[in-house]
Amino acid sequence: MPTFTGVLAALAALADRLRGDDPERGDVPGWVMITVMTAALVLAILVPFREAIVAAVTNALASVTAGG
Repeated sequence: MPTFTGVLAALAALADRLRGDDPERGDVPGWVMITVMTAALVLAILVPFREAIVAAVTNALASVTAGG
């Protein structure tokens, strides 16, 4: 059975975690924005140049596999 001191310690740790005083938490919104912007950039490049990219990769793979 948990002691009163243990319960108080757990509640204090939970309160510290919820307040955001932990220096190890990181910048989650910044990383989310970087990920979304990267995905948008990939889509912005892929959509208009899809056929050219597929053709370039196909030609590259064909030249590698035909050389053997």
